[in-house]
Amino acid sequence: QVQVVQSGGGLVQSGGSLRLSCAASAPTFSTTAVAWFRQAPGKEREFVASITWSGASTNHADAVKGRFTITRDSAKTTVYLQMNGLKPEDTAVYYCAARPMSVSTAPTLYNGWGQGTQVTVSS
Repeated sequence: QVQVVQSGGGLVQSGGSLRLSCAASAPTFSTTAVAWFRQAPGKEREFVASITWSGASTNHADAVKGRFTITRDSAKTTVYLQMNGLKPEDTAVYYCAARPMSVSTAPTLYNGWGQGTQVTVSS
């Protein structure tokens, strides 16, 4: 499994922006699909966005569509989640996850997880 390390997150006011990063040094990261999930207190972990290993295809949950954007750098060592127009309901711990080749919206299919990062949006 690929080891990934997250960075970013923090506290922001409603309407603000944050960028999360997910990086891995393993060569195999260039051939892994990556997704972001989030989990709010007392709730199930939910899919946020995913990107294919090539970066050619992305998928965003309806709740974040038009506000969040997942991208991958050309070297395929880092995946970003740009979060604009943040709302209080976006408050959660955000996780980066990786799996070989194909993307999925199911967290159980990912075997490489980041440590999680707190995003808090104040109203």
